Amino acid sequence: MKYLVSWITVLLCFCPVMAPAQTTQPQEWPAYGNDAGGMRFSPLKQINAENVKQLRVAWTFRTGELEHYKGTDAAEKAAFEATPLMVDGTLFFTTPTTRVFAIDAATGTKKWDYNPEVYLRQDLSEVTSRGVSIWPAPTDKTNANTPKRVFVPTLDGRLIALDAKTGQPIASFGKAGMVDLRQGVGNISVTSPPAIIGNTVVVGSSMGDNQRFNYDRGVVRAYDALTGKLRWSWDPIPRSEKDPGANTWKGSSATQTGAANAWSVLSADAERDLVFIPTTSPSPDYYGGERLGQNLYASSIVAIRASTGKVVWSFQTVHHDLWDYDNAAQPLLFMFNQNGKPVPAVAVGTKMGHVFILHRETGVPLLPVEERRVPASNVPGEEAYPTQPFPVSLPALGLHKVEAWGATTEEKASAQKRISGLQYNGIFTPPSLQGSIIAPSNVGGMNWSGMCYDPESGFLIANVNRIAAVIRLLPREGLAVAVKDDQELLRSETGFQAGTPYVLKRSYLFTKNEQGISMQTPPPWGTLAAIDLKKGTLAWEVPLGFMYDPGKYPQARQWGALNLGGAIATAGGLVFVAGSVDGHFRAFKTGDGSLQWEVPLPAGGQATPMTYQVKGKQYVVISAGGHGKLGTKLGDYVVAYELP
Repeated sequence: MKYLVSWITVLLCFCPVMAPAQTTQPQEWPAYGNDAGGMRFSPLKQINAENVKQLRVAWTFRTGELEHYKGTDAAEKAAFEATPLMVDGTLFFTTPTTRVFAIDAATGTKKWDYNPEVYLRQDLSEVTSRGVSIWPAPTDKTNANTPKRVFVPTLDGRLIALDAKTGQPIASFGKAGMVDLRQGVGNISVTSPPAIIGNTVVVGSSMGDNQRFNYDRGVVRAYDALTGKLRWSWDPIPRSEKDPGANTWKGSSATQTGAANAWSVLSADAERDLVFIPTTSPSPDYYGGERLGQNLYASSIVAIRASTGKVVWSFQTVHHDLWDYDNAAQPLLFMFNQNGKPVPAVAVGTKMGHVFILHRETGVPLLPVEERRVPASNVPGEEAYPTQPFPVSLPALGLHKVEAWGATTEEKASAQKRISGLQYNGIFTPPSLQGSIIAPSNVGGMNWSGMCYDPESGFLIANVNRIAAVIRLLPREGLAVAVKDDQELLRSETGFQAGTPYVLKRSYLFTKNEQGISMQTPPPWGTLAAIDLKKGTLAWEVPLGFMYDPGKYPQARQWGALNLGGAIATAGGLVFVAGSVDGHFRAFKTGDGSLQWEVPLPAGGQATPMTYQVKGKQYVVISAGGHGKLGTKLGDYVVAYELP
């Protein structure tokens, strides 16, 4: 998918305030979401709402990544989405091409780097990496004194184990430090860090899944952290009549369908020996005639016994997915207060803007969920599932009502004309031959940006997109004639969906003009929202970023922006988030969502930040390297902020 956006940077000035005293004990960030369950909460409060305006750049590290794109088309797809880890005073992170860096957490000085030499001229759906994982996990007492390893999943389908001290491959792991994940599976990539649970490393996969229906298998696999030996493999799509869930797949070609993979971040609960897998849509995303039925375990959250690979429970967020409603967010593990008692829970944030709260051990909803009737499909060969699950007691986030909008009278009239020619019957409107409005779109609601949880306030916090997609299916026969004189179709993204009767054309309800972008649905287009889980209400929701020039449109800062890259919460009463296409890094007050701090980044900040304390000082760090598909400024920066 391609987004055409414009951005502007704004410089802010601020004055010094003294920081409060705090313990000098180190406070690490040892996993993608800080803890293995992805709460993305830090107990640090040296930086707080009273002094955050005084944050300044502590150091900036340059990776030299842009040089690696030369001579290839990698820059068109490249996105610096990595969240660094901090362990033993060292930051570990990957670049979009999976180069690995270890730098000093206090100074930003490089300790070592490792280049897996990914060949960038191969067919890669994405050029990104959200980071690495460290073994052993902090809670692993058995291996507490074992030298640490850095596990690196690569774009070309390898799992590499590096010595955390030296950056050299561990010779005893796999074959010279590497396991080939493509062997027996196909042309997969890995863009998210694996889950670490005991001596087991669990890894998913990424793939482009709209070019044919019989895509590669979306298997999830577990490897021995010491030897690299395969422990188990799990395919979310049943391949035989005896497999669980096989009766939910109908049609002679159902077992040939691919994907339903887990490309996002996995979560682990070592105490319960569970790993939580967010699965995606089967291939292709927008036509399911080759895979009729409910399609378990696709588009689901699946809890797997980490020691055996056996499914413990599953919860399907979308039946027979026709909307590219992948479970893109990391499942968030936390303790939910139910009737005054803490209950182990998993929060599931979706592209539809729905939030499901499930019992971590059983998958049973802790808050009510009901099946509701949704629109039927009129595409020959398709059968949309008649109902979909809806959370009853929590607010839905994202765009759930489509109306025409424009910055001028002419732009609004153009938007109205376009919308009136498309099918739209609310959420879960299926794709059509006429063209359907999909809202929320495949961008979200919530995307891989995911959620964070502040246990002190009980707020579940997420950055949200509010942009509609337009999906049209074109009969394969006569395709050239259909698009010949249709400029909108020519500009739209194409998914060939080989093996099906239809070709996909995907666009969004905005257009490009001389000024940049012209939105066709009302703002805000991007927000930061907090759900109060104690009350089941929306605590607050504020615009995040801007897409129009504030100098020309004074209200632009209230209109929000498309965003990718999540938020973190701290005990200092702050939520830190970048993500928005305007290229700024911001801090909001957890209690009311008020903006406390805002600075321009040297490149797009489409990554989730992190924070840690070393040598008595708290730092907040963000990767700023831009996003080729979003059109934000590319770069190669890792920036750390500190108090004076």
